[in-house]
Amino acid sequence: MTTVLVIEDEHDIQEVLEYNLRAAGFDVLCAALGSEGLRLAREAHPDLVLLDLMLPDTSGMDVCRSLKSEAITRRTPVMMVTAKNDEIDRVVGFELGADDYIVKPFSVRELVLRVRAVLRRNDAPSSTSRAVEFGVLKVDREAHRVWVRDEEIELTALELKLLVTLFDRKNRVQSREALLDTVWGMDARISTRTVDAHVKRLREKLGDARDYIETVRGVGYRFVDEPLTL
Repeated sequence: MTTVLVIEDEHDIQEVLEYNLRAAGFDVLCAALGSEGLRLAREAHPDLVLLDLMLPDTSGMDVCRSLKSEAITRRTPVMMVTAKNDEIDRVVGFELGADDYIVKPFSVRELVLRVRAVLRRNDAPSSTSRAVEFGVLKVDREAHRVWVRDEEIELTALELKLLVTLFDRKNRVQSREALLDTVWGMDARISTRTVDAHVKRLREKLGDARDYIETVRGVGYRFVDEPLTL
């Protein structure tokens, strides 16, 4: 059974989430503290984490940073659930590697649908099992592994899908709206700055291969048609 870890200190909200997620067929673990949530994430290996940003013992941003930096949890999807609605909070959340961002108060039905969407995106089968090489970049979609100059780098499921989407459409400009639709897979009610934040993070991780992704001002992004001389 698919397991969702809820890290939420407000008891009423935690109960609502637990009840509705169980009704939707998920196994649910709950934690009221960030430290407790991190422990459960490391020990229980949930399939997804629902994370409040305002916790009694630590910031949810710090919890997300820890989850995405540790080898044992970095591939676990994280959905932030918070009362913080400022765009800067959303952008920072996505820069830290969050897979979705939901603002309180929220529709429980929509939240469950978005949980399913993130899980589908994370588990989507690849179109090929062969590793593809492009200049200094090598991508094995099925194994969820990426190398730059034969050094492996760690990407989240969303970052890998963003990279593969751009790569598969080489030399064709992809608007931010098109990338939101393809990579996020639904109307997440988030601004196109979300794409900018993820591309920025992806480029940082790609290191020597960062320039394979070009910015087309006023439009979006494009993966180069031929490997650059790096």
